[in-house]
Amino acid sequence: MLTFHKDSEYRILFLIAVPKVVVKAAHLLEEEKLPVHYQFFAQGTASSRIMDLLGLGGVDKLVLCALAPEPFAKRILGLMRERLQLKKPNSGVAFTVSLTAGTAGLMRLVDPLKPDGETMQNERMGEMMKEQEYSMIVALVNQGFSEDVMKAANRAGAKGGTVFHCRRTGSEEAARFWGITIQQEREVVMILAPRAEKAGIMEAVNADCGVQSEAQGMVFSLPVDDIAGLAPAGGA
Repeated sequence: MLTFHKDSEYRILFLIAVPKVVVKAAHLLEEEKLPVHYQFFAQGTASSRIMDLLGLGGVDKLVLCALAPEPFAKRILGLMRERLQLKKPNSGVAFTVSLTAGTAGLMRLVDPLKPDGETMQNERMGEMMKEQEYSMIVALVNQGFSEDVMKAANRAGAKGGTVFHCRRTGSEEAARFWGITIQQEREVVMILAPRAEKAGIMEAVNADCGVQSEAQGMVFSLPVDDIAGLAPAGGA
């Protein structure tokens, strides 16, 4: 059974960082008794100068993600900011994204991490009042086109992104119905961008790498609730 939430009580926590930082973060999640978290390999796309500016070091990255109740995820983000020293070079960036639905079993797994109801309601209301400064732009393209995505995104103001590989599992019949043939091997490009720049970056990526191009790209964005490791939008 699926559980839906109008004002989501849950967050997906992401950390994109060099492997040694992700290992420390995984130990932190284990200390805090977070029951499930995942890691996968990725690559950074920014130039060495920009990578140094963002504190992301070289191009080899790990992505750590975990599901948690919103106040717990917010606390973990604060601990990561403090213990992983994400503002320092060669660290990384962490952020949370709202989850609006999930299986009841999955929610029950993390529900014990919730604080009392009154505290949770107060913190969630405060978070809802906070203006979202960043968005996560996601582009799914055919293999070999992630560089084209980043070239388009860079022209529109993006500073860098993270790429990982995946495999399409959709129906061939459904793809033919829409008049497209999509490669099975795909690349996912994730770009953190200030909210004010989101539309321009998405339009640029879609113009160069949209469904009708060789890249056959699909682009969407997700709101970022909170972030650690980057200056606020409009900052240095």
